[in-house]
Amino acid sequence: MRTTSNPAFRNLPTSGGGGNYAGFGQPYQAQQYPGQQYGGYQPAPPTTGERPITIDDVVTKTATTLGVAILTGFVSAWMVLSGAVAPFALAVPGMIVGLVLALIIIFKQKPSGPMVLAYSAAEGVFLGAITGVFEAIFPGIAWQAILGTFGVFGAMLVVYKTGAIRVTPRLTKWIIGATVGAAVLMLGNLLLGLFGVNMGLRDGGTLAIVFSLVVIGIAAFSFLLDFEAANEMIRAALPAKYAWLAAFGLMTTLVWLYLEILRLLSYFQND
Repeated sequence: MRTTSNPAFRNLPTSGGGGNYAGFGQPYQAQQYPGQQYGGYQPAPPTTGERPITIDDVVTKTATTLGVAILTGFVSAWMVLSGAVAPFALAVPGMIVGLVLALIIIFKQKPSGPMVLAYSAAEGVFLGAITGVFEAIFPGIAWQAILGTFGVFGAMLVVYKTGAIRVTPRLTKWIIGATVGAAVLMLGNLLLGLFGVNMGLRDGGTLAIVFSLVVIGIAAFSFLLDFEAANEMIRAALPAKYAWLAAFGLMTTLVWLYLEILRLLSYFQND
């Protein structure tokens, strides 16, 4: 496998000590595909005309996906702040289209660049509209949320590439369990709120701040699973087109993290 041209992914540790948790630089071994699995990805047999995925593919597709979201998000936020369009006229369609596309991608499990880019564009419209509303109320909060999101992403990338935290089966189960638990609490809070019951998870109080910090922590650790999933694709020598699935996984986590950081910052603005 060729080495990456992206400095952020150079010199990643290979196997050492406790496993290949950060082995992006490891060469794949195509002869191992019969019967061997890497975290659920079956190594792909040699095919004609399809080269194996590399870290460059993941970086390029992720950057493209993120760029589309930023572009549509900027336009959406500008339209909301300028008063040209009502926030809900952009946020609701963007959320629905993004959700539908995400479900198709998840259940279809076949890499599709156009579909991932369409999902990214829809999420950009949704996030831009929401950001425009927050920015109108709390000037400057958008840039704080953006910097915070990329700061967390960068920090978790360093944690992963240095092997400071290894992605073990136990850690994976913990992250998945915590994610499900947080989702259940948020759904319960939403449903009870419809009946006038306040659980205190989203009212800006102390409990809400603690809950947002916990959710941000869960989202941050989810990046480790995303990095490991991309790493497993590379080790399994899947076709290069699977980089779109890796980019999709990273994008969904970024969306979740950004929204939670935006919400947390708004709590502090209210104080």
